[in-house]
Amino acid sequence: MDIMEVVSVDDEAMFVRTEALPQSSLHQHMTVQVHTPIGSAVVLWHGDPPEADGRHHVEWTVGEDIHWGRNAQPALSNEPEVRQEGDRVIVCGLLHLYDDGVACLQMGHWTVLFDVASPVPDSMDESWVEISVGSENIALCPYQV
Repeated sequence: MDIMEVVSVDDEAMFVRTEALPQSSLHQHMTVQVHTPIGSAVVLWHGDPPEADGRHHVEWTVGEDIHWGRNAQPALSNEPEVRQEGDRVIVCGLLHLYDDGVACLQMGHWTVLFDVASPVPDSMDESWVEISVGSENIALCPYQV
């Protein structure tokens, strides 16, 4: 399992609002509800706990690879999106495939890098896809710009 992160297309950080959630003994890290320009979801918080409520520039780290047909598929719409479905976070965007086993999901101004664990059809390059990631495998890391 590799870590990927959001890389800005224009060196523009994703600016989000976060709300601390009641903590469960099931999670080692704090969880937050994140509100982005393209949707909301529950994710892990890798910042200082007292700063979990607020507005932040963030990078996303994801510990789940693309497994085409299992956690990745064609999207139903041509719009970037972040949404919650049960215990999964769904990210939608334009997929860019590279020869070295890496893919980028462009979500508006932001790009998420993924390792590809199973072959993605060549026809999906430059297509809209959705990727489902377990909430326990996606985190926000706040940083200063």
